[in-house]
Amino acid sequence: MNKAITKSIVLALLMASTAAVTQAVAPTKKMADQRAKFDLQTQVPSSFGEWRVDPNVVPLQVDPSTQARLDKIYNQTLSRTYINKDGERIMLSIAYGGDQGDNMGVHKPEVCYVAQGFNVRDAHMNDLPTPFGTLPVKQLLATAGARSEPITYWINVGDAVRRPGFDQRMEELKIGLTGMVADGMLVRVSSIDTDTDKAYKLHAAFVRELVAAMPPQDRARLIGVFPG
Repeated sequence: MNKAITKSIVLALLMASTAAVTQAVAPTKKMADQRAKFDLQTQVPSSFGEWRVDPNVVPLQVDPSTQARLDKIYNQTLSRTYINKDGERIMLSIAYGGDQGDNMGVHKPEVCYVAQGFNVRDAHMNDLPTPFGTLPVKQLLATAGARSEPITYWINVGDAVRRPGFDQRMEELKIGLTGMVADGMLVRVSSIDTDTDKAYKLHAAFVRELVAAMPPQDRARLIGVFPG
């Protein structure tokens, strides 16, 4: 049986089998309320290493109806374009929600880019090593006309980064069964490039420099807490 189908069946069964339990142990406390306030605008550095915010380039903007949905779902969003000394640009988009539920899927590139008229293809999982642990990321290519935009993103559920989809939902279920409502953060980096291999390497270098420049407590909110 196809691995993806098997995972979907397992997840459906687990969700069904825990339905009665979650009715009795419905999450009543939000992780977001137990945490120190995290402000994306001030705690995500606007400059680090060789990277600086480029105010002249605005990342992809969503249509008004999608933005209205985002405003209802997320507590905070951040969109910036960074440039390095070589003139290379990286677009960073972060969305944070105090209630990590199915609605957060609206910000996944597979959804929001398609809604903007892009074709999305070549999606695959990958590992992005950092000095603090390896991030499980998803990578894909969004195209529209002559625009080619390789994308790397990950989802932080509570204190752990999980692969989008099955692993993400399993973490949400695990936290929900403790009576807590997980918060979540989706972090996306992308660039305009027809060479996807080169772009993904640049994304990885950017992410490593970004998290290395953040204090431990702020970094943990972005990439989770690694064992060890």
